[in-house]
Amino acid sequence: MTFHRNRVLALAIASTLLIAACGSDSDGGTTATTESSPITTPVPVATTSETVASTSPDTADTTPASSVASTVDTEPPATEPPATDPVSTGPLTVQQLLDLGRPIVLAHAAGEDQFPHSSPYGYGRSVEAGVDMLDFDVQLTSDGVLVIQHDDTTGRTADQDLVVADSTYEQINALDNGYWFTVDCVCTDAPAEAYIYRGIRTGDVTPPVGYTPEDFAVARFSDIASRFAEYPVNVEIKGEGEPAIAAARQLAIELEALDLLDNAVVASFDDTVVTAFHEFAPTVEISPGLAASTAWVLDDTPLPDGMRILQLPPKFGEIDVLPPAVMDKTHAAGYFVWVWPNDRTLENAASYQQLLEAGMDGLNINFPQLGVEAVEAFAG
Repeated sequence: MTFHRNRVLALAIASTLLIAACGSDSDGGTTATTESSPITTPVPVATTSETVASTSPDTADTTPASSVASTVDTEPPATEPPATDPVSTGPLTVQQLLDLGRPIVLAHAAGEDQFPHSSPYGYGRSVEAGVDMLDFDVQLTSDGVLVIQHDDTTGRTADQDLVVADSTYEQINALDNGYWFTVDCVCTDAPAEAYIYRGIRTGDVTPPVGYTPEDFAVARFSDIASRFAEYPVNVEIKGEGEPAIAAARQLAIELEALDLLDNAVVASFDDTVVTAFHEFAPTVEISPGLAASTAWVLDDTPLPDGMRILQLPPKFGEIDVLPPAVMDKTHAAGYFVWVWPNDRTLENAASYQQLLEAGMDGLNINFPQLGVEAVEAFAG
């Protein structure tokens, strides 16, 4: 019976990880694909909080009213452009992040429930909120450009449905990446006025203060990593097999060119992709894939040498993936847990507080400002 129960749980964990890779959505309008994420220390930057008064892009709070207070970070005033170049000696290394002595905050896919998924705008706003680390999903276009994109097609978030691997960077970059974003969901059946960022990319709508139409595009990884060079990066390589291994090779090249080998954590659901990346960049921190993570959670099989950061969801349905017993053995082994809520109902201040109290070492979350506030309150 124990063996059977463990196998069922293994399948459950595998399913939830695969589902979570697409992003979370309590309304069912947005699916989730598996994501792994690390932690880093934030460089303090200016944060603006205002009571939401309208739904225009210049003042819209993209946080669902059902789960977030009205004081969530909103657009900065016209006289105070966003601080996108924080002063620092450079990004923290992964080891420095782990040595902070407090949980870290990552903005999952640029804070995908609060800002358009993986958009330069979302990364800029996440930096304003004070996150510790930036989180990316990457894959290659047909002409070999490493872009920040979660799904293998673009229709869920953009105005055209293109297959990333079959499209050039120029084609992908031209898309309106905020086209289907609303405050409550990334979905296709909301009233026209709910799509508060639609048309900024194409120049039909004025962008928020301090930003441009290009901030609502699908961007190159190297462009965002260099633009926010003071921040460590958590990168998930999407897909599997040869296309993902090719992306892993390109990611290794770009991390070295960006001088981020000590400031990055790299993950994939596919353990063979993790292994391949490690061969390309042996000094870069890696997180275990699905098989190695499941073996640890269920069977106490130690993680492969050099791996110590588990990136996991808290629940699958009614199943606790990270109950106290798992957290206790994980910390006793010297490992860390960076959790990513796999359901939008868990993306709120109360849930973030519960996750911190449960011992999570990092929050890879979709509402950056709420996560930063939760960690500040928790750490005192």
